[in-house]
Amino acid sequence: MTLLFVNTSQLVTCAGPARARRGPEMNEAGVIPNGAVAVEGDRIVAVGRQAELEGRFPAAERVDCALGVLAPGLVDSHTHGIFGKARFEEQELRAAGVGYMEIARRGGGIHSSVKDLRARTEDDLYLLALPRLQRLAAHGVTTVEIKSGYGLTLDDELKSLRVIQRLQTALPMRIVPTFLGAHEIPLEFRAAPRTREEYVALLEHEMIPQVAAQRLAVFADIFCEPGVYTLDETRRILGAARRHGLLLKLHADELEPSGAAELAAELGATSADHLAAISDTGIKALAASDTVATLLPGTMLFLGRPRQAPARDLIAAGAAVALASDFNPGTSPTVNFPLMLTLAVSQLRMSVAEAFVAATANGAAALGLAAETGQLSPGFSADLALFDIGDLRELPYWYGDHRCTRSWVRGKACHG
Repeated sequence: MTLLFVNTSQLVTCAGPARARRGPEMNEAGVIPNGAVAVEGDRIVAVGRQAELEGRFPAAERVDCALGVLAPGLVDSHTHGIFGKARFEEQELRAAGVGYMEIARRGGGIHSSVKDLRARTEDDLYLLALPRLQRLAAHGVTTVEIKSGYGLTLDDELKSLRVIQRLQTALPMRIVPTFLGAHEIPLEFRAAPRTREEYVALLEHEMIPQVAAQRLAVFADIFCEPGVYTLDETRRILGAARRHGLLLKLHADELEPSGAAELAAELGATSADHLAAISDTGIKALAASDTVATLLPGTMLFLGRPRQAPARDLIAAGAAVALASDFNPGTSPTVNFPLMLTLAVSQLRMSVAEAFVAATANGAAALGLAAETGQLSPGFSADLALFDIGDLRELPYWYGDHRCTRSWVRGKACHG
């Protein structure tokens, strides 16, 4: 059976090469007034003007888009959705002038989530995560990456990854699992007789091999930041991940410039994420590489930091820029991905087209899925989102609003 999506005010295709977009390419959102999309099974088979497609597919079942904007489903390529309790008390501490690293030193931050997650069952974590992902989908997200990283023991990391595996079965969304056992050095390895070297060895020789053997993750990630993991430790841990067949990601240059972006480019990481403190050298390195620069403007907003990632410099240099929510309990507790588009335009000074390409085609590239999703083109997965707006530029304009009315993943209903 063919589905024909009709009666749009605009069809936004983001059509183009099956790779990350750079420079002027990011300004090409591919808007077709009154456009239509034909879908057969889980694939898009035709895109174009409504009159043309109605002539080609006269027997198709019509999906009335009610003069909304039909677009590729949003791709959220960086989230931490497997956690227990919220950490709202830290927001007040930051308002009182207590810094991120000081909160962590006091046992808050990531360590607080680690203590909480270790005390919870797999079923408990699954029941907490399920509605979060459904709310993310309700905002138009059809593909989402989810990290572990609040367990920091072999058993608790495997527990978290099994929850992600269960979510893949329970939800129509496309879910990409990432192992983030190197999210922090656990508190028990920060004091004698145990050492951080012991934990790095545990990651290298036990945790990564087990995750890979059980096929619980596609990517391995690490928080490469002064006070967390050093460049040498990062190189060692990600080297082990690569040997075991995992693709690479880095939390890079979030708070201080440390050379993490340069290392990401050197290692051929699929993405380097955060980058609020990236150096000029790091910008040049990413621009000369295939590593996607994934920006997380919601994090800097919530932390109250005045400096966002230098999106304009990255784009001007030729780097491929993506956007993601960084949904997590401590520094970006939001499932409203369109809000990231608002921040991209208002704070990162991106055009609406650049922001939308960053949230779709380039988000897909940041997950190694640029040939599968992120654009509406024949042969691509039928991942679509319908928004109750008349013009794409309204999506970041109505900031904080909920405008997604329906979405589809692989041609099947995801939301609405």
